[in-house]
Amino acid sequence: MDYKRNIVITGGAGFIGSHVVRLFVNKYPEYRIINLDKLTYAGNLANLKDIEGRPNYKFVRMDICDFEAFHRLMQEERVDGIIHLAAESHVDRSIKDPFTFARTNVLGTLSLLQAAKLYWESLPEKYEGKRFYHISTDEVYGALAMTHPEGIEPPFSTKASSAHHEAYGEDFFLETTKYNPHSPYSASKASSDHFVRAFHDTYGLPTIVTNCSNNYGPYQFPEKLIPLFINNIRHRKPLPVYGKGENVRDWLYVEDHARAIDLIFHEGKVAETYNIGGFNEWKNIDIIKVVIRTVDRLIGRQEGEDMNLITYVTDRLGHDARYAIDSTKLQRELGWEPSLQFEEGIEKTVKWYLDNQEWMDNVTSGDYQKYYDAMYASLNKE
Repeated sequence: MDYKRNIVITGGAGFIGSHVVRLFVNKYPEYRIINLDKLTYAGNLANLKDIEGRPNYKFVRMDICDFEAFHRLMQEERVDGIIHLAAESHVDRSIKDPFTFARTNVLGTLSLLQAAKLYWESLPEKYEGKRFYHISTDEVYGALAMTHPEGIEPPFSTKASSAHHEAYGEDFFLETTKYNPHSPYSASKASSDHFVRAFHDTYGLPTIVTNCSNNYGPYQFPEKLIPLFINNIRHRKPLPVYGKGENVRDWLYVEDHARAIDLIFHEGKVAETYNIGGFNEWKNIDIIKVVIRTVDRLIGRQEGEDMNLITYVTDRLGHDARYAIDSTKLQRELGWEPSLQFEEGIEKTVKWYLDNQEWMDNVTSGDYQKYYDAMYASLNKE
């Protein structure tokens, strides 16, 4: 079958990537969706069990740093669109092992860019109808001051955040905010962003970059705050909180991010940057208390019973005080806005993890990774 488009989604077995793959496979049966993932610890094909048999879906296990393999894939699959989510993304891991983050996030992105450039330039139509969409993070911007409008404290509503922006302007990250990364993770993502823009400016590659705030929702690897704490509360394990828990983050439900990616891929302007955020700022300690109360209620404990699990630990090195994304450009130009407020989103999220304890237990045990490693080792011998 000839498909209208052949799109590679890198990191499609990961948290955000699996939601994007599922959305595209279900919404666009006329598209061929190629999920490319190395299946590191954060990649899990169980995230996509519901669509693995679809005729317009294909999984390819590949390291994005393997330039030759990806260049061949581009030619064999006649790829005309790339949505690039594959990345090492956990700040604590980057502090311990910055080389892995530089390799994957910088050299891996460069590998994809060069392969796309060479393949698309070889075609009669060259870059016409092609698109390289790079998903990045708000952490590249650095940190914001902990200032809020008088009488308004996090969590902000969209209306309150708009008032905040009117009063404080650059107290939100804008698309024009100067890059100022503070961790090896954010530095590696900032570098990859620069390479993407350089390939447009130098070669004319049709690129788009988006920078998104913290995501939460189903299928997130449980080293991240919300799924980690849901699981720890369930097992009555300590809830480690950095410093005093006063760092502020802007939270976005993952399916809202996937919708934004879909919209920007199809309607965003080449060479533009779009910020994606929830206008939904929370102090870490406040979000933790919401999670505790929600888990306690849903598993039949007295609400707030597990507050005593909170354990304050030494703060993370270079821990940024506050992130906050201004999504006004995306809302104004393309009509996107988040569909869920945090209280609704966290309810759905907690219910999903409690209803999918087998998935959580499999991930936390590491059994899924042993299975994939053995399976692909066997295939490589044939």
